[in-house]
Order: sequence, then structure tokens, then C-alpha cells
Amino acid sequence: MTIIDDISSAVLRGKRKEVAPLVQQALDEGLDPEAILNDGLVSAMTEIGERFSRNEAFVPEMLVAARAMSAGTEVLKPHLAEAGAEPVGRAVIGTVKGDMHDIGKNLVRMMIEGKGFEVTDLGVDVAPEQFVTFIQENDDVDIVCCSALLTTTMPEIGATIRAIEEAGLRDRVKVMVGGAPVTQAFADEVGADAWTPDAGAAAAKAVELVRG
Repeated sequence: MTIIDDISSAVLRGKRKEVAPLVQQALDEGLDPEAILNDGLVSAMTEIGERFSRNEAFVPEMLVAARAMSAGTEVLKPHLAEAGAEPVGRAVIGTVKGDMHDIGKNLVRMMIEGKGFEVTDLGVDVAPEQFVTFIQENDDVDIVCCSALLTTTMPEIGATIRAIEEAGLRDRVKVMVGGAPVTQAFADEVGADAWTPDAGAAAAKAVELVRG
């Protein structure tokens, strides 16, 4: 096995303490930072996302793999910056107003970061105007990700999209929505650009949206 294979395997197994030293070893051996990112870290997260979609992996496995990947990307970040590696895109994510759930949001954030996005996490209980202010202050935002984990907070997704429209910013960003009670029909109803059933699919869709 190569060092890249070792990195990928450690991420798949969620071995966070192994990933950072392996990434550093790969850098010390002169491997290209982007190759380490794409072939070692991102490929492993793509694999775990596909396993999740096939019901062969579950949320705990995805979380530990995502945390392991994050440990590797922390080591890589300064080297990627030196190499002039541009992020795939910029995203902002948050759980909507009145909703304090964050596990799903955190998983989506880590999976999207794994695809090479720069992601700002606004946290939980995020009011529509907070999303609007962030877009106004950051003109390079490509994607807004809103999640709701309660049927009672789902309307806040629609309120957020309306607020973005009323601020005249809707044509600047794509809006992705998700969360346990959220469906494609609801996404269509509120005018979202995309809905996905899980974090792995969300990461793939984010790439599709910025490249499409």
C-alpha cells in the first residue's frame, strides 16, 4: 500500500489520530498537497458517502470518518494555500431559526469541506436575516445550505429563501435544503435549488451546482 492508500484507509476507519501524522509523512515525502487531498482524503469521504447511500454505513461511521478527514485537512491547509489551490466554491450553512439540531448540519458541512469547499457555519437557530447579512457581506458565496430537523421549523426554510429574494440576492446564490422531515416536494414548494437525502449526496450536489 502507498501512503495515499494508508491515509484513505485511516479516514474510512475513522482513525483521526492516525490521519494527521500520515498526511504530514506524505508531505515530508514530497507528495503534492492537492493529490493528498483528492486521492487520500476526498476519495475516502466519497466512498463513505456512497456506502451510506447504500445503507452499508451509518451516521456514526460518517461522523468519525469526517472528523478524521478534518484532522488531515488541517495539516494540509497551509500547504494548499502555498500551492495556490483555489477552493471549489464557498458555502454558508446553518440550522434555521427555532431549531437547535446540529449533527446533520455538521455532517453536511464536513462532507462539503471534504469536496474542497470553504464553508462558514452559522450554527443553529439562525434567523433569515443572518443568512442575508452574511451573503451581503461576502460576495463570493456560491451556496446557502439550510437545514431543519423539526416539522415545526421547516417553514423557516421558506422564510429564509424569501428573505434572500427580498434582499435582491437570490440570483447570486444556490440554495440547498435538507433535514429529516424535508422532502423534494417541500424543496420545490419553497423554491430551493436542491434537496438531497443525505450528507454524501449533498456534497456531490454542491459540486454539481457550482460547476453547472
